[in-house]
Amino acid sequence: MRTQVSVPSGSVTGPAPAPARVPFLSRLIGERARGDVRRAIGELVAGRPVLVRGGGAPARLVVSVEGLDAAGLEALHDGGDAQGRRPTLVVSATRAAALGAHAAVGELALPRGLGPQALLELAGASGARPPESPRPADRVAAAGVELAKLAKLLPAVVTLPADGVEGIGALACADADATLAFRVGHAGSLRRVSSAPVPMRAASDAELVVFRDELGESWSTIVVGRPDTRGPVPVRLHSACLTGDAFASLRCDCGDQLQMALAKIASLGGGALVYLAQEGCGIGLANKMRAYGLQEQGLDTVDANTTLGFDADERRYDAAAAMLRAVGITEVALLTNNPSKLAALRAAGIDVRERLPLLAPVGARNRGYLEAKRRRAGHLMGDVPLRAVG
Repeated sequence: MRTQVSVPSGSVTGPAPAPARVPFLSRLIGERARGDVRRAIGELVAGRPVLVRGGGAPARLVVSVEGLDAAGLEALHDGGDAQGRRPTLVVSATRAAALGAHAAVGELALPRGLGPQALLELAGASGARPPESPRPADRVAAAGVELAKLAKLLPAVVTLPADGVEGIGALACADADATLAFRVGHAGSLRRVSSAPVPMRAASDAELVVFRDELGESWSTIVVGRPDTRGPVPVRLHSACLTGDAFASLRCDCGDQLQMALAKIASLGGGALVYLAQEGCGIGLANKMRAYGLQEQGLDTVDANTTLGFDADERRYDAAAAMLRAVGITEVALLTNNPSKLAALRAAGIDVRERLPLLAPVGARNRGYLEAKRRRAGHLMGDVPLRAVG
């Protein structure tokens, strides 16, 4: 079929100008700045330093605190001595607050002789006492912390000014502004890669649809039955919880909610469960275990996360919206007790028509966790005290 193209009044007809030729490698690579951020994330995970520049501030050498041993710390101090400067520890705003300072991002000079374990404690332990009060840091430093968060590392980095450092050109280099904006465009990188029927105990008629993002991480959506998209489709947004979903941990209600949600969706005639790669409210499994360690010391789930330097909840739901649209769902009845999910999904362009509660059994081991979610995070679980049953 030939398509008729209308020409706006006043335009000049005739052959359209040839589009500017773009080198084929540039077309294959995509946006260069995002690619640079991806490479920098991989280098930090591998324990290697990266270069961060731009953002209206001097360039810095950035190393994750998790990637530093005694030899690495000594090398940074030697490099700083050659420049007449000391390496600095940069932490997030919430960690700076835990250390007694108030800054968007906090920075403090590292004394020589501070070992790797003491550095980790300064970056994430409860009750740590810094050698000095953290001072406000610049945008490049903030981008270094964001890189560590994107890598699911402890959100603290050691930095050194890059001026005069030999061999700096061999390092992966990320732009500060592109790094700080990376999360905003991340959902757009999701690609549907495979799917197959997967009968489940709670939903025998189910299809598992797998997506992959630009960092190589897998996300998935379980489509139950044949959802009727002419009205609100029952949907659950479920953040991955290895400990609860796979190992039946008693510390949380995640495993119970997962199975309850699948059964509820099946009983309602079909819908979808979006399984989000956001373990531990988005901080990752290793940091979640660090948070559990702090909870053993008496902190609740919110304070444990912020003591480590994270926000109380690091999750985003634009990826969930993208996956729902990919499976043809745009109008939902959301199974959740968390009002922030309603607002976030609406902001991402999904029409949330109603909320369906999803109250899991309360046990002796998870009662405090559930109380903290209700009291600190506003989860809708009624007004009476939660009592353990069974």
